[in-house]
Amino acid sequence: MHIDELLHQVAHNPAELILPKDWTQGRTAFGGISAAMVYQAMREQVEPTRFLRSLTINFVGPLEPEVPFSIETELLREGKNAIQMTARAMQNGKVAVLGVALFAGERQSKISVLTIYSHNMALPKKAKFIPQIPKVTPKFLKHMDLAVEEGQMPFTGSKHAHLHGWMRFTKAPAQISDAHIIALADAWPPAPLQMLRWPAPASSMSWNLEFVHPHRPIAPESWLAYQVQTVQAADGYAHTEAQLWDPDGELIALSRQVAGIFD
Repeated sequence: MHIDELLHQVAHNPAELILPKDWTQGRTAFGGISAAMVYQAMREQVEPTRFLRSLTINFVGPLEPEVPFSIETELLREGKNAIQMTARAMQNGKVAVLGVALFAGERQSKISVLTIYSHNMALPKKAKFIPQIPKVTPKFLKHMDLAVEEGQMPFTGSKHAHLHGWMRFTKAPAQISDAHIIALADAWPPAPLQMLRWPAPASSMSWNLEFVHPHRPIAPESWLAYQVQTVQAADGYAHTEAQLWDPDGELIALSRQVAGIFD
């Protein structure tokens, strides 16, 4: 099932949702698609002139494939410019994914500061990542093209803990919305996993995305640049931060995650 079909489900019937197995990562839904769907449920409640500024996602428990679930939204506060909302993906009476979003419109300001983040990676000609290996490669990656520029595949005994590269959908969507960017932003494995020499499970526990506006429209088939650094890792937890750029090098989002690594 294509991502556009899943987002269409959310827009039209958030009380009766199903995720197919090809969007899974281990026993649970791929975090990027569950976060995108939770975001989409909130986006449907907000006028388009208020842009997503910040999205915080907590992966509370597994969101199982092929098991019905619903997404419930709640308006926390609506001001003159800003709206804050929550959304919960509920399955079997329990919270699986919790999201908090800040939407805000534009305001006049005398302050203008250019971003400090940039990259010098050349656009890729094709995808360069791990092949689809049964019971090893997460199923959701069939929907994504990744092209690694720096860093290594998970479990290769690397001395590094960063990943630089590009990402896009294997089958281009009708258009690129913030929901699509959310899904793409979580496609990469936790950067510290490349330091291990043997397979070990890992799980995103909390994730914060901040969107930079205004940014130019992004063509559906475009590659997005991605660079993630491990800020600190110890005691089975890793803290990472990342930046995302459009094909022209314009910064579009900042990402921070806490991941549990069970090695």
